[in-house]
Amino acid sequence: ARAGGRRDATAGRALGGNRAAFMQGGMLGIPASKGARRSRRGAKMAARAEIGDTLDEFLEKSTSDLKLRRLMSGMGEAIRTIAFKVKTASCSATACINSFGDEQLAVDLLADKLLFEALKYSGVCEQACSEEVPEPLEMGGKGFSVAFDPLDGSSIVDTDFTVGTIFGVWPGSALTGVTGRDQVAAAMGIYGPRTVYCLTLSGVPGTHEFLLQDDGKWVHVKETFEIGEGKLFSPGNLRATFDNPAYDKLVKYWVENQYTLRYTGGMVPDVFQILVKEKGVFSNVISPTTKAKLRLLFEVAPLALLVEQAGGGGPCGG
Repeated sequence: ARAGGRRDATAGRALGGNRAAFMQGGMLGIPASKGARRSRRGAKMAARAEIGDTLDEFLEKSTSDLKLRRLMSGMGEAIRTIAFKVKTASCSATACINSFGDEQLAVDLLADKLLFEALKYSGVCEQACSEEVPEPLEMGGKGFSVAFDPLDGSSIVDTDFTVGTIFGVWPGSALTGVTGRDQVAAAMGIYGPRTVYCLTLSGVPGTHEFLLQDDGKWVHVKETFEIGEGKLFSPGNLRATFDNPAYDKLVKYWVENQYTLRYTGGMVPDVFQILVKEKGVFSNVISPTTKAKLRLLFEVAPLALLVEQAGGGGPCGG
């Protein structure tokens, strides 16, 4: 998506000749083109779902695909359970190391187990994999395949920061050789002072937030169709500014132009705030000495779809 506004244009110039290196790291939340926003606003008028709908009512109004309804509803149930478990589960480290070299926490493994169980029970999932178990597993159903990060930010659970679940849904049985554009749905569960299920369906305008009520129901409380330009930034991997001059210039531009810093160290809350505030930018940039920890399949592609469906942009190095 094309960045809009004079300030974004200046920021683009700050990247200089290393723009490609910067974009390889990725940036979420910059405004989409005016044409794309007009298209989404037009589609919005045709949407029948309303604020105040339950999750099941929203899904019934938004898609005729019964299998997709069942999958998204089932994942909502799993997210509701994880929200409770996060408040009570152990945050101690286990003896396990996943294939990416990350130490797994007990709460990671619990969330992972609950999501795999939900996908098997749905009967509409063919294959699934997670950041903890990256090799695709057969789920025994028919319809879709799902990739997920069971608990993004689990290392900050013990400090009581907001954390979350991320997942993307692809049609059929393949999770290799696919792109983010092939997704039919994406979502994240946000576990903080409030528990929110934020989702989008390809072909359905906007990104939609559902708030968990005391009676266990999900209620549609917000829909986002446009992300505007705003002075709010969440710069991940700031160590990269040491040997990535383009990123160093961009961060200095944000500071010099008095952008407000809002960064928690968790990708879910840092991206979710862009949807809530309907402005801002999240970045996670690499350099020769600092590697990116984000995974395209489990985190970046689903969150990029959520942002783009809300009217923002998600460039990730092409």
